[in-house]
Amino acid sequence: MNDLDRSAPILNFVTADGARMTVHRHGAHVSAWTPADGRERLYLSGRSDYRPTAAIRGGIPVIFPQFAALGPLPKHGFARTANWSLIDAAADDGGRFVARFALGDDATTRAIWPQAFAAELRVLFGGARLAVSLTVTNTGVDAFAFTAALHTYLAVEAIEAVRLQGLKGLHYRDTANGGVAAVETADRLAIVGEVDRNYFDAPQALLLHEPQGTLRIEQSGFCDTVVWNPGPAKAAALADLDPGGYQRFLCVEAAVIGRPVRLQPGERWVGSQTLIA
Repeated sequence: MNDLDRSAPILNFVTADGARMTVHRHGAHVSAWTPADGRERLYLSGRSDYRPTAAIRGGIPVIFPQFAALGPLPKHGFARTANWSLIDAAADDGGRFVARFALGDDATTRAIWPQAFAAELRVLFGGARLAVSLTVTNTGVDAFAFTAALHTYLAVEAIEAVRLQGLKGLHYRDTANGGVAAVETADRLAIVGEVDRNYFDAPQALLLHEPQGTLRIEQSGFCDTVVWNPGPAKAAALADLDPGGYQRFLCVEAAVIGRPVRLQPGERWVGSQTLIA
């Protein structure tokens, strides 16, 4: 069913119902997910940079232990460019496929973030569902704090036709407008120009509406949601983004930003995002 080379840089999985997923060990990066209905639901730029030091443009980058430039580490931390190990991959009793990847501290991570940790990314998919969970354990002797996100690029037919429901009434930081604080007033958010908003204390479920259907986006453990699209001007400056590519995706990210996670030695945190087509 899935003939895996555990050391392969790119792993392809197929379930009995025809759902498909591709994961790069570089960043434990889910780069493609096609539910059983046959429609690709993640955007991946054809100009993505696959060098070891670069992050893949599209799919689901794993952001850890720092979100964006909100701290002293490189932007979005190091997990998205690290080489993760495959722990195991197998079908479960329900016919879904589960794969787990691991990342731990080493000399490279400790040089910029002197903490002992174990991270695991678990991906479960099948039918109409993709569930991605990030687990972080403090394996050291000192407490540490971090921010994190699953920077999910959702594929859309046309950004101007998209509406995101479930954010009304939330406080957010408008990063595209100098970081000013605001409150969302739209019942169904339309994406016009550059949008970069960090919504705090987000609900557990959002709905992404398109003319051809609705995608349900659930999260747990992550208390915030980021909505991002660079718009035409900023997109033109991104060398690893397809021309006009901004029109074909919307990032809806499960995140923990406003209140960083603090772990004592031996403590564990889990955050997840589930997409239901």
